[in-house]
Amino acid sequence: MPYQTFDLKPVDRITADAIGEPGRRVFYLQARQGNRLVTVICEKEHVADLAQMVDRVLLSRVGNDADAVVEPDPIIHRGMDLEYPLEPVFRAGQVNLGLDQASEDLVVIAYEGIGEGEDVPPSVARFWATPAQMRAFSIHGHQVVAAGRPICAMCGEPMDPEGHFCPRKNGHRT
Repeated sequence: MPYQTFDLKPVDRITADAIGEPGRRVFYLQARQGNRLVTVICEKEHVADLAQMVDRVLLSRVGNDADAVVEPDPIIHRGMDLEYPLEPVFRAGQVNLGLDQASEDLVVIAYEGIGEGEDVPPSVARFWATPAQMRAFSIHGHQVVAAGRPICAMCGEPMDPEGHFCPRKNGHRT
């Protein structure tokens, strides 16, 4: 795919979600500005890390006072489902979070994953969102990640419903 940029400043909505059975889910990052909808395929770790980064940024802005963290607007939080049709513009290789000092918006930046040896610039999607929108994103993102397979307390690996081979229970360390 040729290099493209997708700048939505500001977004009307931003979300992340997963489709499929735990262990086989596909994760999406999606934002809308007016009639423009941008969807990016991402990894579970991208959603988890982004939700954690949002929490850290919002806490740092209020002096680590958890009660002062921006509460999401209930209307924003209810509208966190993905919009269809899902037409991803690329698969993310890296997702970052920034802060726009002028507007105080948070900026989600997703870079296309480029294969090894490819000498092309990655496409990029940038989504500017308010602290309230990103707080709703964070809460929802944590829920999406938690809805997957449970994690083994012994080895930290996901457990399948069919069973789990735990290297620590077998005497081997990972």
